[in-house]
Amino acid sequence: MSEPIEITRRDSGALRISVRTAAIMLAFTIVFTALMAGIYVLTAPLVAASAQKEKLALIGEVLPPDMFDNVLLDDWIEVSSLKELGSSDTVRLYRARKNGEPTALVIEAAAPDGYSGRIGLLLAVKASGELLAVRVTEHRETPGLGDYIDPKKDKNKAQPWITQFSNLGFNTVPKAKWRVKKDGGRFDQRAGATISARAVTNATGRALAWALKHRDKLFTVAAKNRFEEQGS
Repeated sequence: MSEPIEITRRDSGALRISVRTAAIMLAFTIVFTALMAGIYVLTAPLVAASAQKEKLALIGEVLPPDMFDNVLLDDWIEVSSLKELGSSDTVRLYRARKNGEPTALVIEAAAPDGYSGRIGLLLAVKASGELLAVRVTEHRETPGLGDYIDPKKDKNKAQPWITQFSNLGFNTVPKAKWRVKKDGGRFDQRAGATISARAVTNATGRALAWALKHRDKLFTVAAKNRFEEQGS
C-alpha cells in the first residue's frame, strides 16, 4: 500500500513545481509586457517627432521655408490611386500657405517604369503653376549609371541633373516637350542611362499637368480629407 502513496506524493510535488513555474512565467510575461508598453508610451512622441523632422527635411529640398507659414504637416489631403501620379496606392499631398493664401502644393508621385522598377518622387508646384523642384525619394537604378537621377548620387554636384526641372512650367516649356531630348523633348539625359531619365521626366510632366488641372480644388478640400477626382 505504500507504493501508491509514494507515487501520489511525487505527482503532487511535480504539480506544485509546474504551477510555480507557470506562475513565474506569467509574472515575467506581465512585467515584460508592461515594461515594453511603458517604453513605447515614452518613446512614441520622440519617434513621431523624428519622423516629422525627416519629412520636413525632405520637403525642404523642394519647398523653400519662406514660402509657407502654416503647419505644413497638418495641412494635407489624401489622393486615391492615380496613373497620373504613378501610384496604385493612396498618397498624401501637402498644401503650403502664407498669410492664409495658397503658395504651393507638395505632391508624392512616382515613375513606375524606371530601369529597375518604381522611382519615388516628391514635387513642389507653385500655386501660379511652375514646378519649384522635384527630388527622387527612392529608387533601385543601377549604381554609377542610372542613379544620377538622385542628386545625392549625381557626380555633378555643381548642377545635378534633376535641377533642370526647377522653376519651369508649361508656360516656358510646352507640355509636349516634357520629355528627354532623345525623345524630341527639352530635357537632357546621360549617355547609357536614358531609361532612368525618361521615366523621371515623363512622370514629372504628368504630375505637373495633373496638379495644374486640379489646383483650385486641391487647395479648398478640408485638411485631412480625401480628394476625389471624379466629377472635379
